[in-house]
Amino acid sequence: MGALIDGKAIAAGIREDVAKEVAALKSEHGFTPGLAVVLVGEDPASQIYVRNKGKMTEEAGMNSFTHRLPADATQDQVEALLETLNNDDSVDGILLQLPLPKHLDEASAIERISPNKDVDGLTEASAGRLSLGKKGIRPCTPAGCVILAKSALGDDLSGKNVVVIGRSILVGKPAALLFLEQNCTVTIAHSRTKDLGEVCRQADILVAAVGRPKMVPAEWVKPGACVIDVGINRIPAPEKGEGKTRVVGDVDFDACKDVAGQITPVPGSVGPMTIAGLLVNTVTAAKLRRGL
Repeated sequence: MGALIDGKAIAAGIREDVAKEVAALKSEHGFTPGLAVVLVGEDPASQIYVRNKGKMTEEAGMNSFTHRLPADATQDQVEALLETLNNDDSVDGILLQLPLPKHLDEASAIERISPNKDVDGLTEASAGRLSLGKKGIRPCTPAGCVILAKSALGDDLSGKNVVVIGRSILVGKPAALLFLEQNCTVTIAHSRTKDLGEVCRQADILVAAVGRPKMVPAEWVKPGACVIDVGINRIPAPEKGEGKTRVVGDVDFDACKDVAGQITPVPGSVGPMTIAGLLVNTVTAAKLRRGL
């Protein structure tokens, strides 16, 4: 069986470092970084994420602000709240919890977030800085994928073949660019890729980010490859009782763990890294806003 990549432990170490930095900012510069999370609607998974983010923000010594809007909130209401947070000096980072309810325009809402407070790295300005190789705040989940790969393979990823399955603006595209920054050779695969399995089998590092449960079978994994599963999918779990579900990734973990050299479990690896990255980005944004 391949080695499990313990994202929980790595994320805990990052959060400890953040807490030390926050304590230093308080004592040396007299301010406390603040993260505001905006949740629209009642999506159960989003509510869990938001609760965890708030808890870990406070544990790191930062200020946590949670703003909840009803599921039928209008575009104007969402964007007005984001504008208020842009102008709130106690807020260093703004996270708009996605997905939004179907009637809302996500792209328009994201662009309302000030690039200086965009701790998810999703605005056009943030994406542009990433694609141009300029300094800036990087998206949390893709950055976490790179850290997990380094924890498994060492800090120098130069020359590794990376295949990213998925081309979303949230994970796929930024992950490809971040691995490119590490001097990897990167392929972005997707639903139109011809012979997807053959493409995946070339990967030293395989990143699955499509949102389809157990899509990646063992035959797609090169023996000894590092497999990073970003997927979080709920499937029926009749063994737990009627109507119960369980969480699985985009990778068929039970089959692939015997082929991979290293593999992330779902849940419990990429998810904790995303929250840790959010805390890092909030501290970074707080320092940049104050010229530190």
